[in-house]
Amino acid sequence: MTTNNEPDLSAIAPRDKAEILAQALPYIRKYHGKTMVIKYGGNAMTDPALQADFAEDVVLLKLVGIKPVVVHGGGPQIETALNRLGKKGEFIQGMRVTDAETMEVVEWVLAGEVQQDIVGLINQAGGKAVGLTGRDGGLIRAQKLRMADKDDPSIEHDVGLVGDITAIDPGVVNALQDDQFIPVISPIGFGEQNESYNINADVVAGKLATVLQAEKLVLLTNTPGVLNKAGELLTDLSAREIDELFADGTISGGMLPKIAGALDAAKSGVNAVHIIDGRVPHAMLLEILTDQAYGTMIRAR
Repeated sequence: MTTNNEPDLSAIAPRDKAEILAQALPYIRKYHGKTMVIKYGGNAMTDPALQADFAEDVVLLKLVGIKPVVVHGGGPQIETALNRLGKKGEFIQGMRVTDAETMEVVEWVLAGEVQQDIVGLINQAGGKAVGLTGRDGGLIRAQKLRMADKDDPSIEHDVGLVGDITAIDPGVVNALQDDQFIPVISPIGFGEQNESYNINADVVAGKLATVLQAEKLVLLTNTPGVLNKAGELLTDLSAREIDELFADGTISGGMLPKIAGALDAAKSGVNAVHIIDGRVPHAMLLEILTDQAYGTMIRAR
């Protein structure tokens, strides 16, 4: 039985299966021993069939010698929890406004419910996942985000306990990778007074990819990738082209921090940044282990 319009693999001839595996071999060889940071979010996190596909993809990458590191979001789950408490989420320039009560909800949803679901799925698929927050091993230090208005930089928005990363210590991640574990990271940082900060998961993924000198940063989204104003997929973007898309408003809302984080990672030495459609079954494997483009690739130049 197949789901999500996936092909029936039992109908594929053995010779064709072997051919598919052979085509993946150059990519497996190229990326063996390399780190890949994967931002997991959107439909891929909420659809049970896509959840299982994602977990299988992560385990397969690990088994062929690639080092996956998962950073997850949880916007829909946080929104559901806030609604239960009678609170309504508010966003400014794609960032969730986070007061003290919202921060408590963010922590127990991300570091509890969501993270443990992901760890469980990966372990069920045959991997060895370990959940972390930014507190573990002093992983993510942060300070209050000072967010300037995108149209008038002299105006500063107060978004509450939203964090701006000041330092990442990858020691705990490196130790887990060396022991064959798959780190699953909640985007929660801590400040100088031990206060917690809610940090955009795309931003955490981008900074972590830079610090870990990752080969690739893969961002799963609910869109085919970056689209132009006509709704057409842009498969390859340079830094200059992205600046133009920011300026004319093509990139806005929740895509702002995502693209900004991706661009920052590309400029900081991550070899390839991919924004791909998490609604496509096994999109991650298709992007990494085939020559078919399944989203937008971002280059520094």
